[in-house]
Amino acid sequence: MFKNVMVYKLGGAWTATPDQIEEALDAQRFQECGATQERSAGWVPPRGDEHGLLVEAVGGQYVLRLMVESKAVPASVVKRKAEERAQQIEATTGRKPGKKEVRDLREEAKQALLPVAFSKRGATWVWIDPQARRLVVDAGSQNRADEVIGLLVKVLDGFAVQELHTATSATAAMSEWLSSQEPPAGFTIDRECELKATDASKAAIRYAHHPLDIEEIRQHIAEGKLPTKLAMTWDERVSFVLTESMQLRKLQFQDGVFEKTSQEKEDSFDADAAISTGEIGRLLPGLLEALGGEIELKAAVDTPAPASAPAAQPDTEDAPF
Repeated sequence: MFKNVMVYKLGGAWTATPDQIEEALDAQRFQECGATQERSAGWVPPRGDEHGLLVEAVGGQYVLRLMVESKAVPASVVKRKAEERAQQIEATTGRKPGKKEVRDLREEAKQALLPVAFSKRGATWVWIDPQARRLVVDAGSQNRADEVIGLLVKVLDGFAVQELHTATSATAAMSEWLSSQEPPAGFTIDRECELKATDASKAAIRYAHHPLDIEEIRQHIAEGKLPTKLAMTWDERVSFVLTESMQLRKLQFQDGVFEKTSQEKEDSFDADAAISTGEIGRLLPGLLEALGGEIELKAAVDTPAPASAPAAQPDTEDAPF
């Protein structure tokens, strides 16, 4: 259910029942793009039922799903159509269109092409943990996480989130683990990492499918290169890549974690949701402890995201490691 994990702390005293969240999200139910609409975002039933609930409560955890549909017209096609129209205007009137008119011609060309443009859809899993007071977003890009938070802020009264802060930064912790070859209790270091220079060169070194207990890596760190990504496994159950911003990417559950009873197989969604949230729910406290524990910054306040979703941005969630 989750491939990437971005974690936020629920701010303030916000609480809501599944029924209250359901009623609020209904105002943002997903609608496919109209003929000239470039992008549409809204909530869909997590179980996949056409008219199902938008909020599924499984084991006290709330699971939501955001659907985004976008249309893209190649910029080269828009430019060509606008140039053809500009040439027609010049041939007819003897007047060459100015910069503003050319921009308008490009917008007109794009609007004319949108009805025949192919659309692309992508869904994002969202998990609200009311007991641990956390919001977990299955996003590999900040843009997507911001969009999820913005939509929730818009419809849920009092909803706000804070970034998680730990006593030790992920970068400092990864440097120590790689230098000492002593991962935190319950974790192992796997065979992928990325190191980056902090100077103007921004030189990067990536290791993939490679042992990391080598002097070369310790030397790079001693020379000032800092880890920005490190592959790890928790309790032999969940593997992931920890990033410098404390995201968990390329999440994978190990063999045996998703073994289900015959009863669980009858309702795969409930079993998947319970196992996914249960495993990640146990992993996160261990990781936070390994980073020195959560701390409250004096300047940290409840900071709801913008009330409206940000404009479409190129998504990098599936970029290679």
